[in-house]
Amino acid sequence: MSELVHEYRLLIADVYELAGVSRRSSEREAADQGTTVARWHVLSTVSEQPLPVPAIARRLGQVRQGVQRVVDELTEVGQLRTEPNPAHRRSPLYALTPDGARLLEQLWTASESPRLTLLEDSGVNAEDLRRARDTLRRLSNAPNP
Repeated sequence: MSELVHEYRLLIADVYELAGVSRRSSEREAADQGTTVARWHVLSTVSEQPLPVPAIARRLGQVRQGVQRVVDELTEVGQLRTEPNPAHRRSPLYALTPDGARLLEQLWTASESPRLTLLEDSGVNAEDLRRARDTLRRLSNAPNP
């Protein structure tokens, strides 16, 4: 096995482990705000730009049907709204409503102190995170054989 592939596999294992740590913390914080981590993740995913369900699902690494259920719930309670999708008539874009943006801001505010503590305790700085994100994005955006 090549060293490069070996290091890639170790990185992915670490990404999954960190995702699990983050998810457990997020579940507690979401419950404290009266929502779920699944809803939080969907709101966060569309916070930068409206997206269709398949794009949300890809970004979250989830199945489309599960994401559709959460999107429907968020739309029903007025935290997401639909917009026309010029690229695909039958797959609307989903965007935050003011209520959704308020909830997301509450979630981010509630999670800031625990995240800051984690980052300070780990000795990680902003440049470390930028380099890690760059590496992960390059891997994510590479053609998949």
